[in-house]
Amino acid sequence: MNKKDKLLTIGQFAAMHGINKKTLMWYDEIGLFKPAVINPENGYRYYNYHQSPVLETILLLRELDVSIQEIQVFMKNRSAANLKGLLEEKIKALDMQITHLQAVRTTLCTHLQNMDTLLTMDLAEISIVEKEAHCLVTVDVDQNTSFEQEVELITAETEKYQLGRLHKASYGSMISVDSLLNGRFEDYSKLFIEIPFLPYQAGLHIMPSGSYLRAFHKGNWDGIPKRYQEILGYAEEHNLNLHGFSYEMGMNENVIDRIEDYIVQIEIPITG
Repeated sequence: MNKKDKLLTIGQFAAMHGINKKTLMWYDEIGLFKPAVINPENGYRYYNYHQSPVLETILLLRELDVSIQEIQVFMKNRSAANLKGLLEEKIKALDMQITHLQAVRTTLCTHLQNMDTLLTMDLAEISIVEKEAHCLVTVDVDQNTSFEQEVELITAETEKYQLGRLHKASYGSMISVDSLLNGRFEDYSKLFIEIPFLPYQAGLHIMPSGSYLRAFHKGNWDGIPKRYQEILGYAEEHNLNLHGFSYEMGMNENVIDRIEDYIVQIEIPITG
C-alpha cells in the first residue's frame, strides 16, 4: 500500500494540521469536511493524506475570516475559478486591513514621539529641525469661523477620507508667515489634517521638506502672540528667512485636564 493511502486517526490527522480534533468532528457534523472512512463498529473517524490539501484550503479560508457558510458554498462549487475569485476578494480586504494597521501604527508612533518630546523638551528653546515633506488636508477658516463651524469642516473631511475615528490623524492650525510678520497673530487661515499614508493628489497642501524653526508654547492661546514675537526675534537675530505657513499642533491633549498645561508645537519653514 502506498504510504499516502494509509489511514490516519482523527488525532493524528488533527496533529498533522495543527488543529484540535474537535474541529474535525465539528466539520464532519456540519458536512463541511468528512473523514475518508468511519468505522461502522465504533464510529471512529479516519482520514488519509489526499484529504490534506482540501483541509488546508478550509483552514486558510478560516484564517482569512471567511465564514463557514461561505466556505460551505465554495466546497459545493469547488473550482479554480471560484477559489481565485474568493481569494482575490479576501486579499483585497486583507490589504485594506494592513493599510489600516499601518496607519494605526503610525499614529501610535506619533503619540509616542510626542510623549518623548514632552518628557525631554525645553519649553524656552527655539531649535532648527529637518522635516520630510507631508501632504495635508486643509480647510479654509478666518476670524469669523465659529468653533462649531470648524468642527463641521473637520468632520466633513474625516468622512471624505474615510478616517472613521479622529485619533487616526493629527490635527492643527496654520497661519501665514506674512500675517506673523505684519503682527496679525490672530489671522489663522487654515486648519489641517495630517493623514498617515495619504498619497499626493490635486488639492492637497504640501508641507515642504527642509529646515524648520521649532518652538513650544505652554498655556492658553492668549500667550501665543508673545511666543511668536520671540520666534520672529530669534529668526532676525540668526538671519533666518521664514516663509510659507506656521504649523501649530497640540502635543498633550490626551494627558492633561487644564488648559494651563496645554502645549502647542510651532514649526515654521526657514531659508538662509
